[in-house]
Amino acid sequence: MELWIERLISGELLKIGRVNWMTRPKRGVWSLLKQATKDDSYLQLIHWIENFVAKTLSLTLSVVILIALGDLIFLLIQDVTSDPKGFYNKSLIELFGSFLNILIALELLENITAYLKKHIVQLELVIVTSLIAVARKIIIFDLAKYNNSDLIALGIAIICLSASYWLIKTVNERNKSE
Repeated sequence: MELWIERLISGELLKIGRVNWMTRPKRGVWSLLKQATKDDSYLQLIHWIENFVAKTLSLTLSVVILIALGDLIFLLIQDVTSDPKGFYNKSLIELFGSFLNILIALELLENITAYLKKHIVQLELVIVTSLIAVARKIIIFDLAKYNNSDLIALGIAIICLSASYWLIKTVNERNKSE
């Protein structure tokens, strides 16, 4: 504790970047603005904003996931306990869609968490999330609502995403072995 107080009195704790704010000569607003907009200071600000946004997104997405999970559990209990007992009033396809929505949200949360850990967007995770989203669309596909060309487009999207995933996985494994 005493060391902390000594460092505070000496001004060491108030050093930000290359400027000692306690002992620096008095300058005008212009020189302070120039110091704040130097590359190092600006990049630190951008890094702080990125972290703040990612953390805010992860917290709000966590709340959304918990609400969706609660809603799914409530709907399942309501369907099982209503007449006729033990039968789902909703189709299983709709229930699978709800499950997959939560799974997609968890994958998005994993993407944000990976970004917070490494400060890079992991393309492999993004493609897996996209595959799950397109697979969900195919699983709940309603032929009465959409036409065959929509189904073909989803199939092409699955093929392209699968090829992308395979390519990225192969390159990553090759880079790890080197």
